[in-house]
Amino acid sequence: MSAAGSAPAESPPVALVVFDWDGTLADSTTLIAESILQAAEDIGVAVPDREQAWHVIGLGMAESLARVVPGLPREQVAPFAARYQFHYLRREQEVRFFDGALALLEDLRARGVLLAVATGKSRAGLARALGAAGLAGHFAATRCADQTQPKPHPAMLLELSEELAVEPARMLMIGDTSHDLEMAAAAGVPAVGMAQGAHPRAALERLRPLAVFDAIAPLRDWLLERC
Repeated sequence: MSAAGSAPAESPPVALVVFDWDGTLADSTTLIAESILQAAEDIGVAVPDREQAWHVIGLGMAESLARVVPGLPREQVAPFAARYQFHYLRREQEVRFFDGALALLEDLRARGVLLAVATGKSRAGLARALGAAGLAGHFAATRCADQTQPKPHPAMLLELSEELAVEPARMLMIGDTSHDLEMAAAAGVPAVGMAQGAHPRAALERLRPLAVFDAIAPLRDWLLERC
């Protein structure tokens, strides 16, 4: 773990915590990457290496395909997406939350902190995940890649700020990819990196978030001091 020191006394308490989903709350990055590789193999295009597949996690589908299979003919985009969805959905029930993730959400709610999600998942995908976990009522608002501009564009966070009437300085973005941290920086929102997901610690630390953690437990201790 690495973390910044205690927040200055004049810093306002965090009023809204925005979580990424895959790789931050849900331990799903391996399944996503494997589904990307299997989809490429299924439709007969060059299979990207695993590092490429992991790097695009968190982006919207169109942005992911542009990076991981550049030059994919337009007529193959829909088949690729369909095969990705096939492989992901047949194992979706295997996805589990990281240890302590659900308890952290409850702790924050008990303190009156607003919670939101900003994710590269589709609206349908997030709705399935929230419903399966019984979390549909836990989040004051959500933004998905097919609702607005995808990460790292700041639109998700700016829209959440406006909808929930919380200024960016009192928000906190928590995510496991450089896409999350770049989005937060563009929106003027403080951020924390989670090195348990898709992107390595070094990639997160280069973007100078407030802290980088390897697991939920130290994040919880750090976060509850600031809410």
